[in-house]
Amino acid sequence: MRIILASGSPRRKELLSKIVKKYEVIPSNFDEEELKNNIKEPEKLVEKLSYEKAKDVFRKINSTGDEFVIIAADTIVYFNERVLGKPKDEDDAFKMLNMLQGKDNYVYTGMTVIIKSKSNIDIKEEVRVTKSVVTMKRMDEKQILDYIKTKDPLDKAGAYAIQGIGSKNIEKFEGSFDAIVGLDVDKLKGILIENNII
Repeated sequence: MRIILASGSPRRKELLSKIVKKYEVIPSNFDEEELKNNIKEPEKLVEKLSYEKAKDVFRKINSTGDEFVIIAADTIVYFNERVLGKPKDEDDAFKMLNMLQGKDNYVYTGMTVIIKSKSNIDIKEEVRVTKSVVTMKRMDEKQILDYIKTKDPLDKAGAYAIQGIGSKNIEKFEGSFDAIVGLDVDKLKGILIENNII
């Protein structure tokens, strides 16, 4: 059975590699902007974004007749009733980090798994959401600017990473470390075992 990750994210590849040795990467081309503008509830947003990414890849490969599993995920940072995506530029990253420093923010990761097997005519769809809390350390302007200079915040939701060089800016977290990085490996493993895929 083909196992397909609907994401080009190096972090999600690394996380999936913890439980699956062989898989393909077919990134989704789904345009997220309309959903981000229309859905304000973070849980519903990541649920829908991960689902639409998975369906986008499903439409690309469904005609092959193969058995397959598609795994898609989306992660957002939620703070003060606002969804924080990836910063537009360094100024935007500074604003986000300055706003988050010394405070709690919520990280929502949505995951959709679509399973198509020959023995099962029905397409099985599993959607999960993981909510975690991250507390940022207090940072002065120089610390924020030094972190931005590394370029690490520029492709991350909320302008920070909990892993790697970004970890020094994290006070603590509650929830799933892997989900905060971008994929809830424990929940995914449970789905794959339940469906006899691993």
